[in-house]
Amino acid sequence: MKSFHFQNILPTQMFHLCFLFLLLSPVKSNGETITTFPAILIFGDSTVDTGNNNYITTAVKANHYPYGKDFPAHFPTGRFSNGKLTVDFLASMLGVKESIPPFLYPGLSTYELVTGVSFASAGTGYDTLTTAITRVLPMSKQVEYFKSYSERLKKIVGEKEARRIINRALVAVSAGTNDFIFNFYDVPTRQAEFNIYNYQEFILERLHDFVKELHTLGCRTMLIAGLPPIGCLPIQITAKFKELDRKCISQQNVEAQAYNKRLKELTFQIQMSLKGSRIFYVDIYKPIMDMIRSPEIHGFTETVKGCCGTGLLEAGPICTPLTPLCQNSSEYLFFDSIHPSEKAYRYVTECLMKEIIDKL
Repeated sequence: MKSFHFQNILPTQMFHLCFLFLLLSPVKSNGETITTFPAILIFGDSTVDTGNNNYITTAVKANHYPYGKDFPAHFPTGRFSNGKLTVDFLASMLGVKESIPPFLYPGLSTYELVTGVSFASAGTGYDTLTTAITRVLPMSKQVEYFKSYSERLKKIVGEKEARRIINRALVAVSAGTNDFIFNFYDVPTRQAEFNIYNYQEFILERLHDFVKELHTLGCRTMLIAGLPPIGCLPIQITAKFKELDRKCISQQNVEAQAYNKRLKELTFQIQMSLKGSRIFYVDIYKPIMDMIRSPEIHGFTETVKGCCGTGLLEAGPICTPLTPLCQNSSEYLFFDSIHPSEKAYRYVTECLMKEIIDKL
């Protein structure tokens, strides 16, 4: 995905959206043509942030080496990985090709143009307390920037066409992990108010409200990602076991699975309640566990440490050009202590496509 940053489309906060202008072509699967989407709209955290945090005041950034070392041209884009993310592979698998902004070449037909836009911000969550800690964009602010994008789109292609683009867009939402790590497990602020069941309910209520707001703004087809096996993230293992017996924290994984089950049920309920919506739960837990349980099948030699530094703690501002690296990042499930490697993201996306391709 190619990013374009604009300075003149947002309020005085001087936040620059990563605009990704793409041309979407139909692709074939078992002889069938997949329905094309006139836009791809992305909301959430570091798993889908293609570089927005580069433009805000926060320590949660990946705009420095070694991030991006395996990205095309080998430079850091702000993605928390050695290369591409799931949303990059998703766009590619849907047949996305790079295009140019319609206002730079007005001769192009609006029906030939598609905008892929990431509003995501690494370190965010559904709980406002999460962003109070990380100082990044809350989900509510991402919606505000989506509204700004919608208004600009109307000026470019007209109100009717803008409404059509948003109505038929593919929306991807990926968040929630930071809420549990920052507020319940590692910094147990919310434990004074909630047990784990009630905190899950609290997060799901906010997710519900977020999806309803997107629907109000015209979004209809949405992919909602569940939680990964939180207890298998290297940083969580370090917090529990240090350097000794490094293994997944089973209780955190059990709780992540319980949340995912409730989220899956919720997405069905939301779809039934919102007219014209198609809302799909996306399981990222299983493909990651597949790679952890059978690393040799996927070509991994390390699944409990990241490639960056010791692999125990390094991420974001402490995974730097001065930090030692593993020799081959493709042999590591995780690139840093929190985020998957490009190879892992690719497998997750392949599993996602197998799961939803017929539905789409």
